[in-house]
Amino acid sequence: MAKSSPDATEDNQGGFASDSGAVTGFSHMHDSGTGGSQSLGNFQIFPQAGCPGDDVFECVWSKDNRTSNYTNITLEARPNYFALTLNTSIRAEMTVSNRSALYRFTFPENPSASGNSSLKYSPIILADLTDLPNSRINGSAFSDPRSGRLSGTGAFSPSFGDGSYFLHFCADFKGADVRRTGIFNDTKPTIGRNSFRVRTNGSDELPDVLSAGSWVQFHAPEKNEILVRVGVSFKSIRQACSNAEKEIPDFDFEGTRKSGEDAWREKLSVISVDAEGVSDELQTVFWSGTYRSMFSPQDYTGENYLWDSSEPYYDSYYCIWDSFRSIHPLITLLDPQSQTLMIRSLIDTYKHLGKLPDCRMSLCKGFTQGGSNADVVLADSYLKGISEGVDWNLGYEAVVSDAEIEPPNWDLEGRGGLANWKRLGYIPTNNTDLLGNGTETRSISRTVEYAYDDFCISEMAKGLGHPDDYVKYTRRARNWKNMYLANQTSYINGTDTGFVGFLQPRYQNKTWGFQDPIFCSPLLNFTSCYLNPDGHETYEGSSWLYTFYVPQDMAALIKTLGGPKKFTDRLSYLHTSGLLYIGDEQAFLPVFQFHYAGRPALSAYFAHYYIPSQFNTTRVGIPGNDDSGAMGSFSTLSMMGLWPVSGQNVYLITPPFFPSVNVTNGQTGKTATIRNVNFDAEYKNIYIQSATLNGKPYTKNWITHDFWTRGDTLELTLGPKESDWGTGEEDLPPSLSTRKEGHGQRMMQRDVGMEKEAMGLAADW
Repeated sequence: MAKSSPDATEDNQGGFASDSGAVTGFSHMHDSGTGGSQSLGNFQIFPQAGCPGDDVFECVWSKDNRTSNYTNITLEARPNYFALTLNTSIRAEMTVSNRSALYRFTFPENPSASGNSSLKYSPIILADLTDLPNSRINGSAFSDPRSGRLSGTGAFSPSFGDGSYFLHFCADFKGADVRRTGIFNDTKPTIGRNSFRVRTNGSDELPDVLSAGSWVQFHAPEKNEILVRVGVSFKSIRQACSNAEKEIPDFDFEGTRKSGEDAWREKLSVISVDAEGVSDELQTVFWSGTYRSMFSPQDYTGENYLWDSSEPYYDSYYCIWDSFRSIHPLITLLDPQSQTLMIRSLIDTYKHLGKLPDCRMSLCKGFTQGGSNADVVLADSYLKGISEGVDWNLGYEAVVSDAEIEPPNWDLEGRGGLANWKRLGYIPTNNTDLLGNGTETRSISRTVEYAYDDFCISEMAKGLGHPDDYVKYTRRARNWKNMYLANQTSYINGTDTGFVGFLQPRYQNKTWGFQDPIFCSPLLNFTSCYLNPDGHETYEGSSWLYTFYVPQDMAALIKTLGGPKKFTDRLSYLHTSGLLYIGDEQAFLPVFQFHYAGRPALSAYFAHYYIPSQFNTTRVGIPGNDDSGAMGSFSTLSMMGLWPVSGQNVYLITPPFFPSVNVTNGQTGKTATIRNVNFDAEYKNIYIQSATLNGKPYTKNWITHDFWTRGDTLELTLGPKESDWGTGEEDLPPSLSTRKEGHGQRMMQRDVGMEKEAMGLAADW
């Protein structure tokens, strides 16, 4: 829960980046790599070596006035440790435990050497009732004149959601004797007053969102350093203090740092690579991506004040629309125990709030961006054997609720337009929704996401023994085609792309609208499709991109688009024309969809097309923001060589970026290996010529999760040219329209028989 960082004035969604602006303080909780408004960053602390003329009124207090620059040469970062030196010559180091942060501020021996000869060496540290987005609604601050303890409470708004949340802190100090304490508001301190309240309307003395808090001043520390221990809690100041006292009782900075580093080493130790010949840059991209993918969701168990439960509580699902495609599959692979707790938390959230979240942060409901994508996360975990302590019957009830029961406000949970979804088989453009309220946009992207969500529910229905539901949701999984307009063309700068047939807006009367297929791509009005009332019919992407989103039935999509040759030509064009931005998560799967057309070599080619060109160690080496680790998980999974199709028991095989990769499964303790033969670090040999699984020839271009849990060995012989490996029809990944069922064959036959009769759409199919 605790993630300490400097907070800067620019590029500060996660608090700080190496090209951020000046530092305004150091705070203890952050969400990493989010888009939009900043998140958390509550209760900044800020050190000063003293006040000019020893007058506290001459110190700097407000967030605007206390900015301090730094130089990048002073930055030092590694797991569970960060440090920089401010232009005041104060060295700031930080580390964390689970719910507490520990700072070590080292002051210059001669503070007046910084340019102010009147500065008396008497360090002062303030704690500001602020957060990164300046969303404070109200708050209280306290200081203890005997111990110097600073504490406080605040109510804040979430950065991408609705409502408000309460947070509390408790700061203790070691290394110097307390001289005096007080409070401050905006630019003015008060000495000797040790508590106050602030509210939004400016009453109770302080106006809205101005800096306000408490402070403590010390006599000169003998060793020029002061340790600051900060506990945080959503429940109370008392619990914040208790968290800090239990986790860091002795202010042991090195011990706390090492404990956290050891925890990271253990977490990452399940994966090992043979990196011989691989560049340092690519190794950094791989390990950094793996590290970042484990930041969120965050374990807030014991801190949830909304309901009482013995189940775990995880937060910072920010957002599942971003994380379901790659973050959760990677956590399932590397840390199945944590994924199990997350699944239990999601189901418990449904139990107490009535819906699964699509986004959640700071104990608040976040905004839904498309489908009810927790359905995909649950199905993915169910299919991959996540089971310890999981009530899958309740989990199934939760996903069915998403499919069948529309909530009053589907901007925050569940789905909207369900009456027309069931009646028409698509979400109409300009939909009239009588069951609930929400932003009536994204009819194209919501339709294809709802269709895939329902497919994932059908997979759970089959496994949990609900045959009628299996038929129903399999049928709805085919709804993607109801917004496909076969004669729609696409032009770029007046030139015909040569590709025909795209998803298009469609009204309740079954007539068609128009959205340029390249609209909301980098080539046309890229930033026009967000969560706003005029946000158009696709979300953060174009119709070109969303037309490829049929992971449940790629065989049908390929047939619809004209067959394997036309499909691969179109998919290649998507990647090479400038239409695709890899910094949006919908772009991940299209890198590997060539597998479905019998061209796995092209998937390997385009994985290298993006890594390292878009994923590298420069300051722009993460496309866009990291989206809570989504970009990191993409690079890790791509470089490992088995891409998971989230919501299915399918991994698409490409050669790893290393001679070999080993993963030890946390459930079985067995180690699976992917090994390249003829590996070359210049990446000329990136095409699979042949493969063996546990020593036996293997021609399928995909594999199941059993590979990991059994500890199998997949050996790939590589060459510089595309081969016929994995190209046969029998080698392709499963699709809804071509798969063969065992005991469920009769259900499938029944489903196919019902397909053309369903919902009066026979003529459209």
